[in-house]
Amino acid sequence: MVGERYADDEHAPSPVPAPPVSPHKECPHARSPLGRTGRDVSAVGLGTWQLGADWGDVSETDALTVIDAAVAAGVTLLDTADVYGDGRSEQLIGTFLAAHPGHGLTVATKMGRRLPQESANYSPANFRAWVDRSRTNLGVDTLDLVQLHCPPSEVIEADATYDALDALVADGSIAAYGVSVETCEQALAAIARPGTASVQIILNPFRLKPLDEVLPAATTAGVGILARVPLASGLLSGRYDASTTFAANDHRTFNRHGEAFDQGETFSGVDFGVGLQAVGELTAALPDGVSLPAATLAWIVSRPGVTSVIPGARTPEQARSNSAAADLLASGFDVAEFDAAVRRTYEEHLRAAIHPRW
Repeated sequence: MVGERYADDEHAPSPVPAPPVSPHKECPHARSPLGRTGRDVSAVGLGTWQLGADWGDVSETDALTVIDAAVAAGVTLLDTADVYGDGRSEQLIGTFLAAHPGHGLTVATKMGRRLPQESANYSPANFRAWVDRSRTNLGVDTLDLVQLHCPPSEVIEADATYDALDALVADGSIAAYGVSVETCEQALAAIARPGTASVQIILNPFRLKPLDEVLPAATTAGVGILARVPLASGLLSGRYDASTTFAANDHRTFNRHGEAFDQGETFSGVDFGVGLQAVGELTAALPDGVSLPAATLAWIVSRPGVTSVIPGARTPEQARSNSAAADLLASGFDVAEFDAAVRRTYEEHLRAAIHPRW
């Protein structure tokens, strides 16, 4: 997912007035410390890949309305990256921040995929250039949290990587850093570093391996965990069937087998047909009135060691629904019963293909 893939989105968005935002209110569900950042964030955040690229077209006005709806619903964590729309996602967030001083939000961005994911490209000079570009896009002097964007394992394991990141903290360009990873082994390597504030990893009912070692290790080390791809690219929304198709510029069309970037980023690496079968079984295990996406997000939030889950949204309704999912935990929803269904389905349909890979 290098920068060249986003050539069609290279231009900065034209000025669009931000929609009115409701006064920021306290999150209706619990906040948790985001690792070593010193910040508390909402249990449900907002992922903004959808607002940048690779999920079909989203207008600037619609994107800003989604952010507004999420913030009004209590979201305090926005997750983005410098390659989402070649900076478009960051720029949209920057527009929102500028229009709402005193917003109280934490913005977590990512860097490292504007060039091929080769070790030589993860240099102090490139780190500086990427960070400065994100500061401009977001309109801030200091980035709240910068995460390396799924770099090679040797980068995660190298002392020089953390020396360069520590230097950016020391000069005030970034407040904290973390690593977004593909595998549990990479997560454990990052957690072992004393300066790592957070690790972002795929965690959902199709990806249970992080529960084994990653979450306990993060808890012990005081490292935050951001659960990404929580609805398996929408597969766990329960809205799809065997006839569902996606736009040509949607990664669910062009990356099903890892043609463009890691296969695990699309449907969590699960075969679409197998995933549909698993979704059917999980849906059947739910009580009346509880949707699969809400149950899934509530289940993720309830896993010990998870700081925040960061589902994406393309509409205000999705943003509000995602944020409200954590409230299920206080409404009598039997998360233990759903957990049993998750584990049963995983063992029967998914473990053999998924567990060894990531």
